[in-house]
Amino acid sequence: MQYMWADTLYAAERAHVLRLTIWGGAGLLIGSALVATLRAGRQRSALLEHFGVQTAVWGAVELGIALVRYQSLAFRDLAAATRLDRLLWLNIGLDVGFVLTGITLVALGWRPVRRLGLVGAGIAVVLQGTALMLLDLVLAGQISR
Repeated sequence: MQYMWADTLYAAERAHVLRLTIWGGAGLLIGSALVATLRAGRQRSALLEHFGVQTAVWGAVELGIALVRYQSLAFRDLAAATRLDRLLWLNIGLDVGFVLTGITLVALGWRPVRRLGLVGAGIAVVLQGTALMLLDLVLAGQISR
């Protein structure tokens, strides 16, 4: 990071926020469409319904975070770039925690009595945590060179 210019860091952070906006918007759209389709067709699937609800909620939160971050984008000095790097690695750790939480939800929903709604929610949390971790790792790879 010591050889990165402020405009290069700004461009990398802006691209990250754009990727987060696309991911959040897609999650909100797909999750909402899945729940709407299930309700319109009067089909009952606890797994798909909970998966869709989790996906839509995560998408809405990610979209909101991305929009707030987009408004606060600015050129960073060395101290601000260091804070961004540390915050990014904290987020990566939290993303790992989301994945582990999702795995726990799937395991709890599968045994001893199958609660497929919990399984669907857990799968969605694993998917969201993995995607956020990958998005954060892309930015970390770009600014750690």
